[in-house]
Amino acid sequence: MTQLSNERKHLTVKQLPDSEKPYEKCQKYGPEFLSDAELLAVVFRTGTRGKTSVELAQLILAQGNQNLLNLYDYDLRRLMQIPGIGEVKAVQLKCIAEISKRIAKTTRKKRLAFENPSSIAEYYMESMRHETQERFLVCMFDGGCQFLGDFLLTIGSVNQSLVSPREVFIRVLNAKAVMIILLHNHPSGAVTPSQADVQVTERIAECGKLLQIKLADHIIIGDNQYYSFREKGLLDS
Repeated sequence: MTQLSNERKHLTVKQLPDSEKPYEKCQKYGPEFLSDAELLAVVFRTGTRGKTSVELAQLILAQGNQNLLNLYDYDLRRLMQIPGIGEVKAVQLKCIAEISKRIAKTTRKKRLAFENPSSIAEYYMESMRHETQERFLVCMFDGGCQFLGDFLLTIGSVNQSLVSPREVFIRVLNAKAVMIILLHNHPSGAVTPSQADVQVTERIAECGKLLQIKLADHIIIGDNQYYSFREKGLLDS
């Protein structure tokens, strides 16, 4: 390695040419021209002793998945174990991940339709596929098929002792919903329903019939894939 390249390696971001500074590069060309590391460096603004903000960002991306999914998968404590990442930078990273989830969810909400399982799956995919525990949600719709919102029923394995139809329908009746969709994730990434998934679905569907509240679907979220009981013909149309 030449002396010139050695000197260049130890330049700070401020000492780099404007064409290589992430902030200035974004101003001139737009954020789409920045690498993942450069995007994170713009958020950080400063590096740490011995590392520029870009080098620090590269170190984060080199962990685990070796990409931006580390922002989802690592909690604050794990991020702070990376050399140069203190509490402030760790919080910044987790906020970036949360913003990306909410942007994706807001965009997909416009296409949300109970009769289209893929639209429901897409809406919840980013917020659920990274979870390390099963989360069981109930989505509610009115008589005009308009989305009324959702609520989290349980965290943990889906089984009949945890998923109580009574708790489901108390909330649903209070919201004046006439149709519901059950939704839960499989942290393994696979979407094949378990026997417990099938039993819970059948139990809530039967209770719903008595109350004239239709169970339109039960959707299982995996890693960029989903399983719809409706699409598989396992629910009454």
